[in-house]
Amino acid sequence: MPHILRHLPATARRARSALDALLPQDCLLCAAPHAGSLLCAQCAAELPRLSGPPCPVCALPSPGGTACGACLREPPAFDAAQAVWRYAFPLDQLIQVFKYGQRPALAAWFAEAMVRRLVPPAADLVVPVPIHPQRLARRGFNQSAELARRLARAWRLPLAVEALVKDRLAPPQASLPLEERHRNLRGALRATADLTGRRVLLVDDVMTSGATLDACAQALRARGAAAVSCCVAARALPHAEA
Repeated sequence: MPHILRHLPATARRARSALDALLPQDCLLCAAPHAGSLLCAQCAAELPRLSGPPCPVCALPSPGGTACGACLREPPAFDAAQAVWRYAFPLDQLIQVFKYGQRPALAAWFAEAMVRRLVPPAADLVVPVPIHPQRLARRGFNQSAELARRLARAWRLPLAVEALVKDRLAPPQASLPLEERHRNLRGALRATADLTGRRVLLVDDVMTSGATLDACAQALRARGAAAVSCCVAARALPHAEA
């Protein structure tokens, strides 16, 4: 039934929302019956948070919330990054279900949290991290585009899904050692539009080593982007990046 509801008039959708509030659902994590969101209140409250103030560039915890040593020594091509959660259990399982379990409806839940907890960057357009057309055909959707679409709507920014494309089918970043991730994406990404003077908000689900966002930002800057800010649902800590 849920796929049919998307095509119902607004009055019917509101009626369904009211019904959902009355009827219990199962929490995706603990399976406890509850009303409303995809997670019960206890599971939502226990999702892993980033500890301490973050580095404004890479979103990793940094003393005083200042730029960390790594970003000072070797600044990435993007200017700033924000994340809602730490990429750890059980949030990592939710993201895996979102990406590979044919649950695009989770996009609304993740995006709602991102809109609520992140500061809207100064941007002229929103661009999702792309996936190769072959992977898009297998998966059926680009999870980053689903998040970007909702952030663009909430923050009233233009969405440019095709502004960045992935031309070369590279091995998944998660399958590679850290030192190979930048090399893996060399020449794989291309910006398709003139971005001269534009401020771009780049959206992805997870930031691990930062190599993907860095490669995307390089491609955007090659076409004239004046600034690139990143918003992600989760940030992996260094010990979890291998």
